[in-house]
Amino acid sequence: MNIKDAKERLRQITKKAELLKVISHPVRLCIIRGLLNDPGCNVSKIMGCLDMPQSTVSQHLAKLKSAGIVQGVRNGLEVNYYVINEDAKKIVDCIIE
Repeated sequence: MNIKDAKERLRQITKKAELLKVISHPVRLCIIRGLLNDPGCNVSKIMGCLDMPQSTVSQHLAKLKSAGIVQGVRNGLEVNYYVINEDAKKIVDCIIE
């Protein structure tokens, strides 16, 4: 393996490690699992499932959005969330039944 290939491999591994760091938080892991089971939930529904305040849920959703794991789609006054990262889907499906 040449240096260019090694650097690219390290970049890819670093990207995967960052994904693991983001989804490793129990609340974010639970949000992802919930969205995989029930795509298109809004913050209110997620709050009810987790029994957490809106600000806490919104902070975790913001981290998931900034990492490219979830996407919010505006539907009138509410935003519905969907898991869009295929690696995150595979990881969560693998570790949570």
